[in-house]
Amino acid sequence: MASVEKFGDIEPMPKIYPIGGGKGGVGKSFVVASLGALLARNGRTVALIDLDLGASNLHTFLGMPAPKDGLNRFLNKHAATLESTAAPTPVTNLFLISSSTCSMEIANLFYAQKIKLINAIKKLPFDYVLIDLGAGTNFNTLDFFLTSNKGVFVCTPEPTSIENAFRFIKAVYLRKIKQLIKRHDFDAQAKAAVLDTASNALTAQDIIDIVATYDPEKESFFKAHIGRFHFKLVLNQFRKNADAGLGNKIETVCNRHFYSPFEFLGGVAFDERVIDSIYAKKLYVKNYPATATTMELKLIAELLTNGQPASSLLQQAL
Repeated sequence: MASVEKFGDIEPMPKIYPIGGGKGGVGKSFVVASLGALLARNGRTVALIDLDLGASNLHTFLGMPAPKDGLNRFLNKHAATLESTAAPTPVTNLFLISSSTCSMEIANLFYAQKIKLINAIKKLPFDYVLIDLGAGTNFNTLDFFLTSNKGVFVCTPEPTSIENAFRFIKAVYLRKIKQLIKRHDFDAQAKAAVLDTASNALTAQDIIDIVATYDPEKESFFKAHIGRFHFKLVLNQFRKNADAGLGNKIETVCNRHFYSPFEFLGGVAFDERVIDSIYAKKLYVKNYPATATTMELKLIAELLTNGQPASSLLQQAL
């Protein structure tokens, strides 16, 4: 069980970063484990939630055995709070809520269970909550990504990975826009056009165009809600022969075509020792603290914490 300090009757609101990307094998779990450990070492309380449902293995990246209990206890009502299912990790201040002990049917989570879990995540008393999501664009994955407005996309420099990341971004947008249509008072014709079963082929821009046609007053409402999201991008497994400016180019393209701001956090260098750490079941950033890969992950952790690297803050102070 996690032991997290609370002040009076006020429970601190966590900074929640769902981490997804659409394609498997891009290193989402590695990034989650590494950033979680680095944030915790800086004195923050951090909870990692393994929501790669049905394929949970985040504990391996942390260098620890699978917890005996976890998310299953909360979902089957044996644990009153999600916080109580958080297991300590080898890193001080870092806790893991694992789904490794859940049945294989967990991949098909019921709607009521999903809503219960999302609401509980938002109430966790940690400074940071990082959510490790599985591959694909099923509704559960998209809704977990939409738990926060600060989602992080992870992809590799390969064209197929970037293509899948764009597909994931578009799916997130489409899911959010359809939710807004369902939950708010839109023109009946606009609603019918968007929510009709034949609308599965619509893009987010198609829907915005429909709203602008039938209910033009709601167009600014739409754009304002979508604009609240601040998405971030990490390019993992970055090799020397990759385009050094690729991340900034993707950021520019996203900012041109979407209504939400996108920020490229940085590239993480490919290192064969990452695989060695996984086989050895050891935390990479602890075993190899001075590699280029770890240094780049530290910079990303600083950006998540301060909005800029610590070196920049020091220069400003001077």
